Amino acid sequence: MSQLKERTLGQLLDEAVENYPDNEAVVYVDRDYRQTYREFAEKVDTLAKGLMALGVKRGEKVAIWATNVPYWVAFQFATAKIGAVLLTVNTYYRNHELDYLLKQSETENLIIIDGFRDVDYVSTIYELVPELRTMERGRLKNKTYPHLKRVLFLGQEKHRGMYSMPELEAMSVMISDEEYQARQDELDPHDVVNMQYTSGTTGFPKGVQLTHYNIGNNGFWIGENQHFTEKDRVCLPVPLFHCFGCVLGVLACVSHASTMVILEGFDPFLIMASVDSERCTALYGVPTMFIAVLEHRSFSRFDYSSLRTGIMAGSPCPVPVMRRVMDVMNMKDITICYGLTESSPVMTQTRIGDPIEKMTETVGKPMPEVEVSVVDPETGEPCAPGVQGEVCCRGYLVMKGYYNNPEATAKTIDKDGWLHSGDLGTFDEDGYLVITGRLKDMIIRGGENIYPREIEEFLYTMEGVQDVQVAAVPSRKYGEEIGAFIILKDGVDMIPEDVRDFCRGKISRYKIPKYIAFVEEYPMTASGKIQKYKLREMAEELFPQAMQ
Repeated sequence: MSQLKERTLGQLLDEAVENYPDNEAVVYVDRDYRQTYREFAEKVDTLAKGLMALGVKRGEKVAIWATNVPYWVAFQFATAKIGAVLLTVNTYYRNHELDYLLKQSETENLIIIDGFRDVDYVSTIYELVPELRTMERGRLKNKTYPHLKRVLFLGQEKHRGMYSMPELEAMSVMISDEEYQARQDELDPHDVVNMQYTSGTTGFPKGVQLTHYNIGNNGFWIGENQHFTEKDRVCLPVPLFHCFGCVLGVLACVSHASTMVILEGFDPFLIMASVDSERCTALYGVPTMFIAVLEHRSFSRFDYSSLRTGIMAGSPCPVPVMRRVMDVMNMKDITICYGLTESSPVMTQTRIGDPIEKMTETVGKPMPEVEVSVVDPETGEPCAPGVQGEVCCRGYLVMKGYYNNPEATAKTIDKDGWLHSGDLGTFDEDGYLVITGRLKDMIIRGGENIYPREIEEFLYTMEGVQDVQVAAVPSRKYGEEIGAFIILKDGVDMIPEDVRDFCRGKISRYKIPKYIAFVEEYPMTASGKIQKYKLREMAEELFPQAMQ
């Protein structure tokens, strides 16, 4: 009998409130911000009614461009309760990327904070939508983004053309409890509730549409595999705009009424302080985050005895690091996850009690209620254990499709419902999945997926560049870094810093190539195809410092 739950994310929260109203839901240590599940749900309802009062309809997109601020998780549920689609925006985006996302997603609503690092979000949006300064709020008309209706500022301050949070909350009184309930009653668990942009091998990012059913169930099983209960307190220093934060983190917690101890950004000192002061039982991160904590000079000042489990994901973990995490940080029951945004995202996870070899050499076993197969890329036939093929999965976790992109959807999900990951792997004799390589040209830098084609398309627009190929450079710190191999036009002189200067302010900082080589030609196959794997080999010779 299937153990999958047919419920919306709003119902998931209601259940936690009903069973554990006084359990802490959200905690921010650095700003002494605490909410019980009852208080959190009240905030969610106020924001949801405010959005309804503004005119946000079922099916409208609400894009949130913000770091892990306290309102973020409340908006995740407020949008879900009124049938809107939460569109998570990468905090590192610049105007070039935001422009593409607003157009392709046909976003109607945008919520922003003041900025992040050296990017000013407010001035970016005024630059893209100058009409915001002059038009009446709620009546925005812009030729470039014809769908955009309203912009909200996630704070107390007033900005021309934007609604502030106090205004949004004040408007909630315009919606009666009956209207609010009626909206919730018309929702279907198979409605799209979340949209995330993931770069594709064919160039530009695609909007992955995920339903309540997809991510609600995936979050539940991720928590089950860590043995979560209402007594767990989970430290989340990972970004909420990513599935790691909003599904593995938030939904695994809410489906078990566990406490979310959220960090606004990655800060090793704050992670240690949060774990210690809040007696956290679980901690999430990519291997580089755990390494930064273990190697911090203040590491020994804090107490990790409350830790038990957590998730490490994003890239393989070296055995010595895993041993230290289990021994010195007390995370004996840590788990490893693997998946992709299109699979909600987790398709395999190690289980508590698995030997350390399985946790460092494999990515675990298929999740409950999910089929995972390794198939021959040529024939589509399943591979025997130990034989490499493409990793595919099928079940409740497969996305609804890419937004406004049926061709790409059809290429990714076959006629039998199998989602093709583009990753290569094998099953071992015990049924654990091992990731061995990639069919696609993706670079994974410290857990962040980067698609070469997107950077190539951008660098082609630079004066003097004749051709460009982007490939991974093996890196000791990040696993992989970005390398750009550029053929210049005749008579052009250029240095690597010219290329980086061209990128700055236009594309996310993490997408700017760290290693740049000017070459005469590329390694080719007999049929004229560029051999990316040979570029990787060249990179090892050209940039030996990357592994030091």
